[in-house]
Amino acid sequence: MPFENPSRDEIRNILKQAKTVAVVGLSDKPDRVSYMVSEAMQQKGYRIIPVNPTVTGTILGEKCYASLSDIPEPVDIVNVFRRSDQVVPVAEEAVKIKANVFWLQLGIYNEEAADIAKAGGLEVIMDRCIKVEDSILLPGGK
Repeated sequence: MPFENPSRDEIRNILKQAKTVAVVGLSDKPDRVSYMVSEAMQQKGYRIIPVNPTVTGTILGEKCYASLSDIPEPVDIVNVFRRSDQVVPVAEEAVKIKANVFWLQLGIYNEEAADIAKAGGLEVIMDRCIKVEDSILLPGGK
């Protein structure tokens, strides 16, 4: 059975309930899409936790972690800015930390990763921009 994203109503509920978003592949360069999307989500009230093994220090004022497993607190959404062929290990780690949602950004799609995340009890969204969905579904904020 081919993958299907949750309905818009389900995505709205996911975003309403989410507080903490771990962003895998968040760049420390302000001109990168991952930075711009994460900054916009932060301004909408989400707590952004950067995950990037090549960055030490902070991004968007938040401590950056080398991996999801290094984050010392619960994560609602794992938002991924990595190539489609690199997301299976991220899905495995998202299951390990017991995140609620595994979200692959626009242009990122991997059915194996989706199957791993779903089998681990996570809701899965692929090939959608979290910022765009939030803007459409919660225009006035949470």
